[in-house]
Amino acid sequence: MGGGAMGYDESGRGSSAEPSSGIPASVLENVFDDPAHGEPGRDRLAVHLVWESLLLAGLGTLTYLLWREDPAALRGDGLRSLLLDAVVLGLLALAAALSLRTAAVNLALGPVAVAAALHMAEQGDRGAGGAVGPGLAVAALAGLALALAVVVLHVPGWAATLAGAAGVIVYVEQRSAPVLPQGDYDPGRDAPYLFAGFAAVALLGGLFGAVRAVRRLVGRFRPVVDPARRRGVVAAVVTTGALVVSTVLAALAGMLTATRDAGPVAPDVGLDWTVLAVGVALLAGTSAYGRRGGVLGTLLAVCLVTVFLAYARARGWTVDRWAVGAGTLGVGLLVTRLVEAYGRPATGAPAEPRRPVDGPTGAGWSAPPADPVGDWPPAVPTRSPESPVDPWNAPRWETGPRHWDAGDR
Repeated sequence: MGGGAMGYDESGRGSSAEPSSGIPASVLENVFDDPAHGEPGRDRLAVHLVWESLLLAGLGTLTYLLWREDPAALRGDGLRSLLLDAVVLGLLALAAALSLRTAAVNLALGPVAVAAALHMAEQGDRGAGGAVGPGLAVAALAGLALALAVVVLHVPGWAATLAGAAGVIVYVEQRSAPVLPQGDYDPGRDAPYLFAGFAAVALLGGLFGAVRAVRRLVGRFRPVVDPARRRGVVAAVVTTGALVVSTVLAALAGMLTATRDAGPVAPDVGLDWTVLAVGVALLAGTSAYGRRGGVLGTLLAVCLVTVFLAYARARGWTVDRWAVGAGTLGVGLLVTRLVEAYGRPATGAPAEPRRPVDGPTGAGWSAPPADPVGDWPPAVPTRSPESPVDPWNAPRWETGPRHWDAGDR
């Protein structure tokens, strides 16, 4: 079709050319953004790219230091153990990042992982179908219960999931002694494939989450004005799915831990795993407020922390999960401040120059701004309160007789 005011590309969006109406294309691109669900416009990803470049540089440095200190940790059985450590931490970090992106952080991840590890240790001799399937089903139901508490009551996710974590800890404390694993599956031989699967999920999730529409969709539960105001059915459905999936991922991490360790599984509260998982997710560039996150941040942050823990063991340092979790949380909060400051949409578009107007000679001239127009005089004189207007005897516009009334007809 010809003669249109604005071109359209294959996706149906307006082209970058400015329409004949003079409205900037950047304004038309954001015309369908609802301010009730966040700032209109596209989130800026430059801050994530810069931070992920720093994470990559830190990972390369630590890997070199680990190779200098203990070369055996990067080959053979040492490498397979390192990859399994990364997969376990990666599943927990993915779960934390997913719940953070929906503005309903799941603090029950650590206790759920410990409970799943105990279940796998007790029921491992029943095979994958008899142990993994029922365990994941219970985890999905637990996540659904947490999600209903969050979206139906519309309460903060950290409060509801912390209550759920307390309930899971009560279940864990029913065991008075460590449980010896009953299964014979060794995930070490599948460590490269497991790590490749985690890396693929993390990468695809980051790419998918970088899409503008997806970012706005998963972040709809994030409060905009009043935190207690309900965010709608779509936000409730998205948050419910995120909490269910994050709980299932935590259960998978716990089951993998039970199968890879030759020793017994100790009944622990598991909150140190929660602190570490949330800290790694924040370190990866996921905002603590929800919605915003990077592309490769989770994969790089998981590898960075895993290599650091291996390097600390090689050096003989005593570093536990609480200390690493506290450090990652502290740095992650600073990253959140940077992400929120430099990752939000640009506020205000630059002033558009006046378009040239062809004059009588054909040369382009800038049209001068119009003079301000004052108030128009009233069409009917204002009457004082002492002489009110009679609605049945309002004055006419003309004082003389109308021409069509003149004379007898």
